[in-house]
Amino acid sequence: MTLRDVMKYMESEYNIINNTPCEVCGDTYVTENFDIALIEDMTYDICECVCPNCGHEKIFEFHAPFIDEDDLKNLKKKLN
Repeated sequence: MTLRDVMKYMESEYNIINNTPCEVCGDTYVTENFDIALIEDMTYDICECVCPNCGHEKIFEFHAPFIDEDDLKNLKKKLN
């Protein structure tokens, strides 16, 4: 994937978040934290979001095909 492809992919993730109404009050979510996780040998973007109106929290998980899994595993080993 090119950098442009990655940026389009991530932009689509934020579009999904911004167009998903809060399950409690119907307002929109805002992203509070963004992380990358390795789940069952697949990389994911993990977006922790909150509704600014009622405080309801929601976690969005998106498959991240643009992240090299071997590099992520090596980085996690170094950090541990």
